[in-house]
Amino acid sequence: MKIAIVLGTRPEAIKLAPVARRFLEVPHEFETRVVVTAQHRGLLDQALEAFAITPDYDLDVMRSGQTLAESTSRMVAALDEVFARELPDLVIVQGDTTTTLCGALGAFYRGLPVAHVEAGLRTGDLRQPFPEEMNRVLTTRLATLHFAPDLTP
Repeated sequence: MKIAIVLGTRPEAIKLAPVARRFLEVPHEFETRVVVTAQHRGLLDQALEAFAITPDYDLDVMRSGQTLAESTSRMVAALDEVFARELPDLVIVQGDTTTTLCGALGAFYRGLPVAHVEAGLRTGDLRQPFPEEMNRVLTTRLATLHFAPDLTP
């Protein structure tokens, strides 16, 4: 089974590092690809180094002064190329970042199932926090598997 783990920020790296490391430990069971957007370049690199994770794809899509629409479109396009090349059986995203939404949306466009780690959190106000709450809601609609942080209603 081929797994693509998509991340771009330090919190995503910290939370997905144990997942990535476990998949990477069993290459006879899982062909794992770590894909980074570098949404938070410096902080992301520090976390990846701390966990000894080397990305298979570093999309490096962020540009100084870009708008959210520009970064989103750049991420989706770059991820689409990776997904077309790799055709993973599952795409794993975490949380509520623009990288999370773009990973889920790019996978959806390619007909690939999405696993959303830290799914289900809600504020109930699509503008607070912005754009994270909308990223959560949309990612939920695109995800096949939902891994909630706890069972509290």
